[in-house]
Formats: sequence, structure tokens, C-alpha cells
Amino acid sequence: MPRVGLVIYPEFAAMSFAAMTAFEMVNLRRGRPVYEIEMVSQHGGLVRSSLGADVTTAKLGDTELDTVIVAGADRLQTFDQGLLTTLRETASTRTRTAAICTGTFALAEAGLLDGRRATTHWYYATEFRERFPAVRIDEDRIFINDGAFWTSAGMSAGTDMAIAMIDEDLGPDMAKEVARMLVVQSRRSGGQLQFSALLELDAKSDRIQNAVAYARANLGSGLSVEDLARVANLSSRQFSRAFRDETGQSPAKAIERMRAEAARQMLEEGRHPIEYIARATGFSDRDRMRKAFISLFGQPPQTMRRAVKAARS
Repeated sequence: MPRVGLVIYPEFAAMSFAAMTAFEMVNLRRGRPVYEIEMVSQHGGLVRSSLGADVTTAKLGDTELDTVIVAGADRLQTFDQGLLTTLRETASTRTRTAAICTGTFALAEAGLLDGRRATTHWYYATEFRERFPAVRIDEDRIFINDGAFWTSAGMSAGTDMAIAMIDEDLGPDMAKEVARMLVVQSRRSGGQLQFSALLELDAKSDRIQNAVAYARANLGSGLSVEDLARVANLSSRQFSRAFRDETGQSPAKAIERMRAEAARQMLEEGRHPIEYIARATGFSDRDRMRKAFISLFGQPPQTMRRAVKAARS
């Protein structure tokens, strides 16, 4: 019987339990224990959650686990070196080591993700990249599986990751059944950008905010730098520099992301063919839209549409 342990620590986010519910659902659907689920911590005993509830735990390392999942938290934590040492020890013998949301910081601090691809909550991605340059962080993925290591984005993405693990263990039929029981998609399409504030482009000045608002309302038009600069009442050079300073990206990249997000939403609605969506959102043809989707979402529009249809069937 596979044993799955959730590693918790003081003030961990109680929403991390949602990922464990996916494994619990397998047991309920099968009518017998398939997964053994356990709460573990550095020292064992009672651990207080972000909601103030105390959770009984076993000591990490005393119990043999097949999957170790580090819980996330609502803010970045300072992880005890003893916990990091134990995570390194368990990772050397376990088939899977995972983290939810900011729990990825623990795996990275333990040195387990060096040279690997990983993700974390978009809000902390910049800090993660600065602290752990040896990790190939990708903030636009719901979850990432690199060998025996799994990482998820936000808290809800931990459930996506758990369902994918169930798919790996027991096959797609059980994964889909669990997803239906939890009323979630078995394979959520898109990346974090559809949920994050990256597309809000939190510009500081009214001029850049007006340009962003204009772009959102006119995605089907050309939207050249000159067009946006006129809206901002700046020269093209001034606008490009101010836009990058305030949003952290170039106007062209921001427009591509806004178009891709609008196209993704239309794609998931399922009412229009891909050619129409490409034109309506400002991509000159479906090939350019395809390239943008692969770059930003990791999959082409056709794959994303099939995933949405499969989730609804």
C-alpha cells in the first residue's frame, strides 16, 4: 500500500490538505485502503495550522513513505535546517518528493532541485529565481514533474499535482474519477498566467495604465508601440522605457500575453474555430497563435481544446 505523507510545520496553510483529499478519494471510490495517508513534521506531535487548528503528526523519518509532499504556506517560511536535512535523507530513498506552492522553497533550500525544472506561486517566483539560480523555475505551470520531484504552483494546484500522481500510479480512469468527485478538471488547461496578477500589469502611472486598458479593449487591432505611445501621450522611446520600468516586460511581450489569455478563454468556451479566435484576438494567423500558446502555456491550442472537452465529458 503506497504511503503518502504531508510534511507540515507551524503556520502551514490548511488548504494544503486539499491535495491529500485526492488520495483519500481513491480509497473511498475503491471501497478499501489504496493509499495510506499520514501527517508528518520535523519533530512529530501537534503542529498548528494557519487556521489555528492543531494537527497530530508523526515524526518525519520515523515512517517509511513512498511519497513526501511538503505543505505550502500563505507567506514564506524560515525552514529549520534539521527539517531540510531530513528532506534530503528521505528524498534519497523515496520514489517521489513533492512540494505545494511555497513549499518548493524548502526543496530548493535543501538543494534537491538544483538543475531541475520547478514551479512555485507566481507571486514569489522572482524571489525564488534570485535565491535559487541553479533551479530552472517556470512560474507559468500549474505543476511540474521532473524525475522523482514534483512541484505545484498555488494551493489549489496541489490538487492538480495529486491527481497527476494518481494518474501515474493507477491510470487515467481513476484520475478522471477522482477529478469528477472533487468537481475539478483532471487536466487543467493553461498555466498560472490565467490565475495570476501578471496579466493585471500593475502599472504605476496613469499614462501606462491607460495604454494597458486601451490594449485590452482593442486586442484585435495592430497595437503597435506607436499606437500605445500615442494613448500614453509619450514618444515611442519614452513609452517603451516607462512600460518596461513599470511592468517588468516589453510592450510586445505584454500584448502577446494578453492576446494569448483572451484566446485561451475563447478556446475554453468552445464556440468558435481556432482560425476565428486567432483573428479576433489579434494574432494574424493560427500559426502565430500556436507559437504563443506553446511559449506561454506549454501546449498548442488544439491540445488545450481537447483537454477541455475531455474534462467536460
